[in-house]
Amino acid sequence: MSNKQRGLLVVFIFIVSTMLISACTQSLSAAPVATPTLLPTGLFVSPFPSVENPMAMIEEFAKQTAAAQTSVAGGTAGTPQAITTVGTVITPQAGVTSTPGVSTPVPGTPTNAVPTTPAAAGLTPVVPSGPTTTPVPAGVRPASYTLQNGEFPYCIARRFNVDPDALLSASGLTSPDLYYPGLTLTIPQSGAFPGARMLASHPATYTVVLSDETIYSIACKFGDVDPASIASANSISISASLTAGQALKIP
Repeated sequence: MSNKQRGLLVVFIFIVSTMLISACTQSLSAAPVATPTLLPTGLFVSPFPSVENPMAMIEEFAKQTAAAQTSVAGGTAGTPQAITTVGTVITPQAGVTSTPGVSTPVPGTPTNAVPTTPAAAGLTPVVPSGPTTTPVPAGVRPASYTLQNGEFPYCIARRFNVDPDALLSASGLTSPDLYYPGLTLTIPQSGAFPGARMLASHPATYTVVLSDETIYSIACKFGDVDPASIASANSISISASLTAGQALKIP
């Protein structure tokens, strides 16, 4: 190879090497510079494009809204229409806006009024009366009472309308179970029986169950009935012997 050819080869290699080195060291293109977008600042920022007179735009928008509501209601804005019901015309009060399809109540008119029927003059309601307790007339409490067969202190307390505890205390008894026929009880002249004196409803008819029952024991079963009144109602003696199955009238 001649010197001239070598020289050309060296030049070619140099050029190729230069091009390769230049391609490896070439920098990339720079990124575009970011440009910030300026936003409006302030207390009131409108999302709509700015106009010369924003109040005029708001007023126009309000007028258009009122016109649309008036066209839907079918009347003039601010003037409520009369509401007509069956046989009644209700005119809304001034300053009250009516709503289509909704009835307007009239103030002062009761909605749940219940008619009342006054009682006829001179008529008094009659209340059915049930069995009542036989009252003890004033002055009929004896100073003392002797227990008869079938009687006991609580029976005498009911009959004479006295407090049983006061009866036991006045009679010197410590227990209502300590009694026997012939025992004399001292009857208090004040106080009252603390409860219902009547044990069974009367007037009634009582059928004797056992032959050892007496007019006194039957009177105690009704509580406030006097044995003498039972004997009188049946036209028998107060000390008469009774038989099982015998019917007695209880006054």
